[in-house]
Amino acid sequence: MDPVKIKKARKEWNVPVSDFAMNTFNPIRSIVDGMKLTPNPQKEMIALSIGDPTVFGNLPVPEAAEEAVVEALKNRSYEKSRAAVAEYVSTPTTKMEAKDVILCSGCSGALDLCVTALANPGQNILMPRPGFSIYKTLAESMGVVVKTYDLLPEKNWEVDLQHLTDLIDGNTAAIIVNNPSNPCGSVYSKQHLEDILAIAAQYKVPIIADEIYEHFVFDGYHYYSMASLTNEVPILSCGGLTKRFLVPGWRLGWIIVYDQNGVLSEIRDGLASLSQRILGPNTLIQAALPDILKNTPPEFFHNTIQYIQQNAELFYKRFTKIPGLKPVMPQGAMYMMVGVDMPSFPEFKSDVQFTEKMVTEQSVFCLPASCFQYPGYFRVVLTVPAGKVNEACDRIEEFCRSHYRPGNTPREAMETNGN
Repeated sequence: MDPVKIKKARKEWNVPVSDFAMNTFNPIRSIVDGMKLTPNPQKEMIALSIGDPTVFGNLPVPEAAEEAVVEALKNRSYEKSRAAVAEYVSTPTTKMEAKDVILCSGCSGALDLCVTALANPGQNILMPRPGFSIYKTLAESMGVVVKTYDLLPEKNWEVDLQHLTDLIDGNTAAIIVNNPSNPCGSVYSKQHLEDILAIAAQYKVPIIADEIYEHFVFDGYHYYSMASLTNEVPILSCGGLTKRFLVPGWRLGWIIVYDQNGVLSEIRDGLASLSQRILGPNTLIQAALPDILKNTPPEFFHNTIQYIQQNAELFYKRFTKIPGLKPVMPQGAMYMMVGVDMPSFPEFKSDVQFTEKMVTEQSVFCLPASCFQYPGYFRVVLTVPAGKVNEACDRIEEFCRSHYRPGNTPREAMETNGN
């Protein structure tokens, strides 16, 4: 045997885990897995915590999507899928082509590629607080520094523009903007999006736009894609079928590269290279994609949004009457954030303990907003069957009234800092 190989051989088994794996950390899983969730055996469990809109079986998959998949089984042709997405996302001010589309394994896969392409270890990415935890998971696993800019509950979770500006430095690789929002259910006005874009333009920072809830807005509000509002700021928009089409298991997402001035040419090449590290998204769904996007009727989207908006209005109406709770009425997406006046519940040290005890006593599980780096709130999912909404509210009200001890500190403390 080669003496060099003998010298290098290990004397015993020692298989260390990679730094990448050790740095990969999901705050939601960490917090939830550490909670003692023992439901009351006398009450059926109502989970208001899961962001999968299909988990209760009350929201149907569009028939056109199912038919498209059946047809795709026969022809397996997916050459037109990127062109179909380009047509789907185009607006009067932004006409896209197939070359601008990268198909991914779900929107989370799209976000992963964007973060990886734009940032090196030691650089920083700005992301919202409260915000979807996967942003932090993806960035920190790569050694990218996370900086969180505040959202303002008293302004329906608009971005604190000054705070955002103050966080930008020479190492800022990108700003993540989530609109409509998980976990907040906010929908930004055209003016507010233009204000964010003006900051990005001033400091020459590209934007990763998490727009998986595109067009998922309630009556009286309007969705604007960020790219439709700028000719200057380069944007990587992440979207997919999951939420709007209610097909989370189909794993079909996309990145749209908006780059009118050609500043992302190297990023395009980088995204193309990264997309080749593993096989692409589900080819069956790719083949069905043109028909799914073209043939799903508008009334499907309308009916889904109406259903969720009615749930949101009912939750909001009920929660505003419960002592110690302060809901923020959502404007879209599938979620509502509810403030907890923690000093008025002195036996609980945190929103995690509050929600944990609510499972124990009432078999209702709401996700503590510590999962989104915003303690003092919990998130409610709005896709539950309508019949369960009042039952859940009844139990939450019973829980709050039994533990509410008012008069400790001003409620305004909760409203201003989320603690």
